[in-house]
This record gives sequence, structure tokens and C-alpha cells, in this order.
Amino acid sequence: MVKESEWYGKLAVDYLFDHSVYFLVTLSVAFFLTQMPSVASLDDLRRRMDETTVVLGGCLLLCLVVIYQLWRPRPVYLMETACYKAKKTSHEFMSVADFIGVFPPENIEFQRRILERAGLGHDTYLPETVLRSRSYNHPVEARKEACAVMFEPIEALLKKTGLRPEDIDILIVNCGLYNPAPSLSAMVVNRFKLRHDVITFSLGGMGCSASPIGVALARDLLQLNRNSYAIVVSIENTSMGGRYEGNDRSMLVSNCLFRVGGAAVLLTNKRSERRRSKYQLMHVVRTHTGAEDRSFNAAAQAVDDEGKLGIKLSKDIMAVASDALRLNLTTLGPLILPASEKLHFAASWLAGRLSKSGAKSYVPDFKRAVQHICVHTGGRAVVDEMGRHLKLNEWHLEPSRMTLFRFGNTSSSSIWYVLAYMEAKGRVRKGDRVWQIALGGGFKCNSAVWRSLRTVDPAAEDPDLNPWADEIHKYPVELVVPPNTDTMGIHLIKFDY
Repeated sequence: MVKESEWYGKLAVDYLFDHSVYFLVTLSVAFFLTQMPSVASLDDLRRRMDETTVVLGGCLLLCLVVIYQLWRPRPVYLMETACYKAKKTSHEFMSVADFIGVFPPENIEFQRRILERAGLGHDTYLPETVLRSRSYNHPVEARKEACAVMFEPIEALLKKTGLRPEDIDILIVNCGLYNPAPSLSAMVVNRFKLRHDVITFSLGGMGCSASPIGVALARDLLQLNRNSYAIVVSIENTSMGGRYEGNDRSMLVSNCLFRVGGAAVLLTNKRSERRRSKYQLMHVVRTHTGAEDRSFNAAAQAVDDEGKLGIKLSKDIMAVASDALRLNLTTLGPLILPASEKLHFAASWLAGRLSKSGAKSYVPDFKRAVQHICVHTGGRAVVDEMGRHLKLNEWHLEPSRMTLFRFGNTSSSSIWYVLAYMEAKGRVRKGDRVWQIALGGGFKCNSAVWRSLRTVDPAAEDPDLNPWADEIHKYPVELVVPPNTDTMGIHLIKFDY
């Protein structure tokens, strides 16, 4: 822990900087008053006034420089990321009926067809209790899962960067379905013995798009707290409320998509850390369409007619997602698109207004603004729709498709697994822009744009941080419907926390 003398010393320095303008003005007035008694004549007074004007002018200039330094936006750097990957698992192949659970034959067949088209492979992760226990929604197992997917990435971050737990100033944890008391952030504080003045937030119910929200919150807090480190943790919990055991087909789809996963990212506003940081945050754009009932109900936790809890996905979800994406792009475009694309869009829009033909406006080519796009792995249909809307080719979609295939839909952490794939493949070069885009209940579409500060060497990637580091040579794989659709491979995890 920080020594008490160091803590008060830090407070004194902060107080000095916060009140530096008042100190400078006070010194200037004191200087003027000390010169008054020695004034012998009117000419002497004018000379002293000229000298004082020069001094005050210098002090004013210094004050302006100090004010600029205090008020200008502080850059936010991403030092390192870490994604959860289970180390001890039992890999099993089982029949689809055993994997899915006890359902009527027609609903087993329905979920089998979903699994065929979902884009998931045979190496994703689920808790052992999902298939071994009749009581699925178990708070004890949920706590064990949360501890594993939070603690292990944070431990890897601290080990890699050499930081101590007491160096962390800000902690933000987001999880959609599992929000215990004490909170998830309190669990992290207790595990790592963080400082008593650490700023903590636990964001709940924000869905698959929560990670950019956590990054935006960390960015705003880093503007208010100089020389600070922030950790943003994004997880979901499949042991608590993540599995539906009823027969409403709109709620059965989620059984086939969600898997265990989590990520932690370390952010800072320390300029001295720029040299060893990977990225600089450029923009975060958040779009919320929840004012419309159709959007609000597109993806929501609900209870069916039998009183069973699950995630209900409406038939309008892709249309709602498309609308939210369009609004997000409308805000993001002016921030990152080159001038030629902006002019092309403006000309297309103006021509459409003048001709009144109802023709669609030109969709800007965002590939001219960013080199890499991390699409949220909500399912094969989500990736396909995002690719179609943004006119992405298979090279751009490969990281998202492979992440979905290998790890499934890990909710808000999925965009970090996609970025890790890009890094493990050696795609990210210095100066490249990386765009993370995620969709989630509410309904929300959130984007984060980063600029790479250095070329990421795939050979230097740590397996404790990058889940692809020790198996990237196996990918990409050809995505086809498996020849044996009656079996499902899965890694089962027994959490020890």
C-alpha cells in the first residue's frame, strides 16, 4: 500500500497545481507592492510601472500556458489487453440432445438447426455445471465463473506491465446478467487489495455493447484524474441466467450462442507510458435507440408463459440493429472519414433531395478511414449483416468469424478477442486505425476507434494475454456445416475459485 507520507505529498502537489493561477497572481501583486515604497518621483513610478507590466505580462503568459496544460484533453493510451482462456478443461463430444438439454423433439431439432448456422466450432467453453447439474442458475457457480474470468486477465495485465495493484486508480467492471452484492468491482478490490480511494464502477444490464461504454467512462474519468491508471473489465456470466429451459423459440436461440469469456484492458493518461503503450484512443461514439419500444424489446431478459427466465430475441432484431448501426455511423463518419468521402456523401444526399427520386444515399467507404474492424461476434447472421452494411470483404471479417468459431459469443468481451486475433496474425502496424463496433440490448450500437502506436509483433505475444498466441497457426479454417450435425464439441470448465 502507498505510505501515508507519500499520499499526503501527492495531495500537496495536486493542490499546488490546482491553485497555481492564484499563486501566480498573488506573487505578482506582492511584487508590485514591494516596489511602491522605493518610488522617488513620477518618472520613477512610470519606469517601475513599465517593469511591473513586463512582469505581469510574463506572469499572464505563464498563467495561460498553465491553464492550457490543465484544460486540454489528456490522451488516453491502451497499454495492454488480456483475454480469458481456460487452462484446465475436459473436452467432450456429445449428442446435440444431451448438449441442449431436456426439450420436446421439435425444439431440439430447432436448436440443432441454429447450432448448424451459428458459426460456432467444437472448441468453445462452458461451465461444467451447465451440463452436469439440473439446477443451472446457481449463484455459487456464477460467482466462481465471475472470479475466474475477471481475476486471471487482471493478474496477467499486472504481471506483464509490472504494475502493482496499488497503482490502479480506476476500476470499471461490466457484466450483463450477473450483478451480485457486494458488486463485481468490490470482488476485484478485495482480491487484489486495491487502494481505499480507488474509483470503482460496476455496470450491469448493458448487454453485448458494454465494453465501449466502459472505455468511454474510463476516458472521462482519466480527464479528471491526471497521471492515473484505469482497468476496464468486460465479462458475461453463463452460470447465472444464461440458459433458458423453456419452450419459447424466441428465447431458445441464446442457448446456442453464448459461451464463457472475459477481457481486461489497462488504460492510462500518463504521457510517460506512451512509449510502451499499444494504442491511443481517438473516438468513442455511443448510440441508444431505447426510446422506441421496438428497439427496447429487441433483446431483453424476460420470463415466458411458464415462468422460466431467459433472453428473448425479437424477430425485428436485425432491423433494429441496422437502424442503430446507421445512426452510429452518422455520428462517427464526420469524425474519421476522409474529406473525399464526406464530399461524396454530401453530393449524393443533395442530389437525392433535389431529384426527389427516393434513391438511397451513398454509403461511405469506412475502409478508407480505418484499416481494421472488430465486429462483435453476436452470431453468423450479425457478422454477415455488418459486413454487408459496411461493404467489408472476407479479409476484414475473418477475425470476427474465427473468434465466433473458436470462442463463441462472449458478449461484451468479444471485440477484444477479435483484436487479439489481429495482433496474433501480425496485422496491426504502426499508425493503423482499429475500429471496434458492438451491438447490445437496449438497443445500443457503440463504437471505439484506436490508433496503433507501434507495430505489434506476433512472435512477442504472451499466451497469458493473447488467447490466440499458441494456436494462431491453425487459423483461419474453412467454415462449413459440420458433416456430423448430431454431435457438439465443447470444453467444460470446472472453476476452482
